[in-house]
Amino acid sequence: MHIEPGLIVQAKVMLANISALGVIGYYAKDLLKQPADVVRTLLAAVFFSLFMQSFHVSVGPSELHFVGAMVMYLTLGFLPTLLGFALGLLLQGLLFDPMDLQHLAVNALSLVLPLIAVHFTLGRKLRDTANNRLRWQTILKLDAMYYSGVTAMVGFWLLAANVATPFAAWAAFAMSYLIIVAIEPVVTYGVIRLLKRYEHKRLVDLCFAVKPLTLN
Repeated sequence: MHIEPGLIVQAKVMLANISALGVIGYYAKDLLKQPADVVRTLLAAVFFSLFMQSFHVSVGPSELHFVGAMVMYLTLGFLPTLLGFALGLLLQGLLFDPMDLQHLAVNALSLVLPLIAVHFTLGRKLRDTANNRLRWQTILKLDAMYYSGVTAMVGFWLLAANVATPFAAWAAFAMSYLIIVAIEPVVTYGVIRLLKRYEHKRLVDLCFAVKPLTLN
């Protein structure tokens, strides 16, 4: 989901920077209301960085990554995942690929905006369900909606780029994420089941938000 440096003109990058700061700032103010979310945000940033570095393949105009979005969203919560994406991209740029810092805001918006959409639609329905009952089919729907949003955001940035990208190239990139949509729900379900075994441990309770979830 990375947009390569140089594809977007500086004026549009500046607009992305302003937009990303606005979104991140709006949600970051809630971080102090829940101290445990500070720990979970740091964990999300670390997990996300590890996920990104563990699997990334160039596909068409962008890259296929194992993002671990629903793994983090369901085990750490919405706010830590959202802020963890931004912090994780910053860490990745500082430690592994400084060139990516040019499009830090662009790439952050590609991850954050679809997460917000998921959280206030399917995520809200999940929270409204008695005991937050979670089935693997629900995880699949969450993943499908999220990665559809990510690929749509990449398409948006490519349309805004100063270098024309063939539709077929974007379509190949979008189709590649079917692999992630197929694999990630299995990983997510397994991680939640594992954490549920130890949910009463103090450290697990501090670091993760799995107590409200009930697996079917």
